[in-house]
Amino acid sequence: MRIPKHVSWLATGVIGLVAALLIGQTSTRAAVTSNDKSTDKLGNATCLSCHEDKKLEMVGPSGKLRPLRTIEGDKFAKGVHSDMRCVACHQDITDATAPHKSGAAVQKVDCVRCHENLWEAVKKEGLTKEKERLGLVVLNIEAYKESLHARPNRDDKTHANATCDDCHDTHYFNVPPKGTTKRTEWHLTIPNVCGAKCHSDELDEYSSSIHGKEVMEKHNLKAAVCTDCHTAHAIVNTSLNSFKLQNTQQCGNCHKENLASYGDTYHGQVNKLGYSYTAKCYDCHGSHGILAVKDPKSKVSPKNRLKTCKQCHNGKKGLKEATPGFVTFSPHANAHDFVRYPQMWITSRFMLALLAGVFIYFWLHSGLWHYREYMDRKEGKTRPHIRTEELLLGENKQVRRFGPIWRLAHLIFALSVMMLVLTGMAVFYSDSFWAPVIMKALGGPKIAGLIHRISATIMLGIFFIHLIYMSVHLIRNRKTFRWFGPDSLMPRWQDFKDAAAMFKWFFGKGPRPTFDRWTYWEKFDYWAVFWGMGIIGGSGLMLAFPNVTASILPGWIFNVATLVHGEEAFLAAVFLFTVHFFNNHFRPDKFPPPDVVMFTGTVPLEEFKREHSEQYKRLVETGQLEKYLVDAPSRSMTLGSKILGLALLAIGLILLGLVMVGFVGRLSG
Repeated sequence: MRIPKHVSWLATGVIGLVAALLIGQTSTRAAVTSNDKSTDKLGNATCLSCHEDKKLEMVGPSGKLRPLRTIEGDKFAKGVHSDMRCVACHQDITDATAPHKSGAAVQKVDCVRCHENLWEAVKKEGLTKEKERLGLVVLNIEAYKESLHARPNRDDKTHANATCDDCHDTHYFNVPPKGTTKRTEWHLTIPNVCGAKCHSDELDEYSSSIHGKEVMEKHNLKAAVCTDCHTAHAIVNTSLNSFKLQNTQQCGNCHKENLASYGDTYHGQVNKLGYSYTAKCYDCHGSHGILAVKDPKSKVSPKNRLKTCKQCHNGKKGLKEATPGFVTFSPHANAHDFVRYPQMWITSRFMLALLAGVFIYFWLHSGLWHYREYMDRKEGKTRPHIRTEELLLGENKQVRRFGPIWRLAHLIFALSVMMLVLTGMAVFYSDSFWAPVIMKALGGPKIAGLIHRISATIMLGIFFIHLIYMSVHLIRNRKTFRWFGPDSLMPRWQDFKDAAAMFKWFFGKGPRPTFDRWTYWEKFDYWAVFWGMGIIGGSGLMLAFPNVTASILPGWIFNVATLVHGEEAFLAAVFLFTVHFFNNHFRPDKFPPPDVVMFTGTVPLEEFKREHSEQYKRLVETGQLEKYLVDAPSRSMTLGSKILGLALLAIGLILLGLVMVGFVGRLSG
């Protein structure tokens, strides 16, 4: 019988529709059993015949019924383990007819060993580049094995605090590609994954925080979730120093500007040195329950800020109790933001102008001086040496410039300054590679701080003793002392003339000028100490006694004091170890270093006439030269002075190198 053509087409369509429906019903099962053979009684199909979408129970080790794990086949098919057989992980199941013995304990699946074995096989086959994701898994495993989660649970030592399956749900686990909707959905589930089973209290606190609301209500992927602060696999005890230090950086991954401004404070500088005892982000803002600064309940709201400061500044931890001025301290002040921090902006620009002005002038001065002296010596234009034998004063005589008290004061002052530079610049440039090494060698920031304050006390002591001595001297000689005479260190018009004459000589436009007892650069060195004591000493005292400062002045003064203390110290250190060293030790007429006049107190008569011609002439004319003549220091005194001078020069140049490394590193960073 011949079938009509239209009937044939209809039959074909019906058959196709039925086939499509059958395929749709079995597609999930086909996906999860793609590795199964029809004769494999331990294949995934066998397992899913009981475990897929069924609620079964069996007798457990305690004799009580326990529910079987239910697996959703379609979810399993989309996971990273979908191509694996169930028994590849559940290796205790070997009997398809009676896969679970009544009363037998279920053997825990060892995710760690499985992935490590797979990685070893991949390495043997030379396929590590093709299996980069597996390599990442193994790295995560290594981190997990050292983590708090891998440790035995306090209540049940046979179980770890958290296993892979607690977080990943190994039957369905998959990390969606970045930028996809699924990835967003997966990321937003992290707080619930951590909080649902284990950390419920933290989840409750987090849910009401600014981070939690952004994630759980607004679905903001940029807001922090648990793993942003604690990491995913390298989770450690939050009381460890390593976590406290790492946590600050974790916050900075999102709050980069705040991390940078925090690093400019003493709290942040100590943190960068590797010590965790100063205030960190969570000490002020909280941890899981962080609220917006404008929120009245926030720990850093104006209403609660003093209480927050008193967590540390409470008089019980070696810190005086915080006073109301602490409230207006800005831990994230930005010197580039005039609108919010005008005091910082103005101070920063002033210090920048001061640094630029001083270094441009004096480095230019030193460079030109070196060039002119070098050229004069090369061309044989050095000034003639005095013939001391014609003076009938003896060939072994020198001129006394400094008495023993001033030499001792200079030495102590120099040593204290160098110690201040070492201990202070290690904090100021705490992000330099050398700073943590120095700090560790000194015994840590607390001991370094003690050394710094002792050195500062010594330096200030020398300074004030000098002031007292000079005051007494001026009072006693008030009738005869000439304030602007040649023996006075007061700046006078002649100093400006001498400076102009020096520049004419530098450029070959005039003769080399002659000087009296004090040159203009020596006077600058002298008065620079007064400026430094006022700026560095004053700001240092404010920072050393914050409770007193904050009871008198507003808190923003700490921001200004920190800025000027560091910048002025940088100026002083670099000036001393470049300009001052050059003027007194490294210019061609002084070479080879060191000049030992500040250790012996005397200078050869020949050099005295060359360097202080006007004073020499004046002393000769008044017949007072012999009053200043003394025997040359002994050979041992001279040798000891040179050794001491070279040692101090070496220390100064090393400190200069460290400071410049820190400066360049900060500029490039």
